[in-house]
Formats: sequence, C-alpha cells, structure tokens
Amino acid sequence: MKKLFTILLALVLTPMALAVQFEEGTHYKVVSQAKVQGQPTVTEFFSFYCPHCYTFEKVHLPNLKRDLDPAIKFEQKHVDFIGGPMGIEMTKALAVMQTLKVGDKVKKPLFSAIHDARKQFATGADIKQLFVDNGVDADQYDKALNSFMVNAKVKKWKKEQMDSGIRGVPALIVNGKYQVEMGGLESAEQLAELVNYLAKLQE
Repeated sequence: MKKLFTILLALVLTPMALAVQFEEGTHYKVVSQAKVQGQPTVTEFFSFYCPHCYTFEKVHLPNLKRDLDPAIKFEQKHVDFIGGPMGIEMTKALAVMQTLKVGDKVKKPLFSAIHDARKQFATGADIKQLFVDNGVDADQYDKALNSFMVNAKVKKWKKEQMDSGIRGVPALIVNGKYQVEMGGLESAEQLAELVNYLAKLQE
C-alpha cells in the first residue's frame, strides 16, 4: 500500500510527459479473456477504508473524469477485503448510495468520517446514521438496503472482484478486461491517456 501511495503522489507532482507507446505488462495487464462488448467502461474498485482511495477520490478522480473520452462510462464498485466484517457493510453502503442516487450527499462525508474524524463504524446501524445525518430518509435507506437491486449489486461486485483477482485498491479496470498498472505511469495525464487507449482496444 505504501508503494501505491508513493505512485499516486507522483502522479500529482510529475509534469506532463510525452505520449508513450502503452505496453501490456508495463502499463496494463489483461485480467479477463472475455471479448470486449457494449459501451466502453472504466471501473474503479475501491474501499472506504483505504486511505489511498480517499486521496484518489479527492485529487485524481476529478481530473480523470474530466479527461475521459465522452463515450466512456465511469463507474465505482466497492471491495470487501478491507475493514474486516465492516467491509461488506461498506459495500452495501455504496450500493445503497447508487440506488438512491445520494452519492453526492454521502460519499465524501463517509470517507471523511473514517479518515479525517477517525470514526469507528461497528455496525450497519452506524452507517445508516451517517446517511440520515446527511439528509437521507431512514425509511428509504432501510428499503434500499433490503432491496433486490442492492443485494444484486453486492453479489455482482463480489464476483467481479474475485474474477479480476484484485488484491489492492484503488484499482482501475477497463472494459472488464484490462487493469491499469499504476507503477508504469509517469504522470496524471498518462493515466487518462492510458484509460482512453484501453477503452478502444477490441482484442
């Protein structure tokens, strides 16, 4: 994780690099042999418990979204291998946010509660209270939490997490097939260039 943090920090500090020829094994790796289909998509797998994910959310993600080709869909999914038993509860929390479309209200406060205020979340009820404190109706939260949509999202994310072999976060997967290798990048600009490049591959 310390190495990843160093890499992410370097992406902020390094000036714009010249265009490079992206190579498998250096800039990205193939995590699936499935044929690329549908709309080009980049998926960030992250955890609310990951401090580097919090940095990525605040510093890098706005720039990446800005520089993505308009045809590329961006989405976020939560992993459950950080935070012990609360890892799955945080995964449900993101699914609820997306279902209720309240990410703008709740995502940053949840990150901040964990990493800035050092709040200890012990149960799902603690997470629910943060939602309520940030303007989400308690009954709507309960209804979403127990909905088929949220349960389906959680199961799907778990399968994709396992299939991709992700072991650390934040992790960017393009078209469900290519994982960005952060260590092979020299600048923040290259990150967007690489994602745009991978989104166009049809191998």
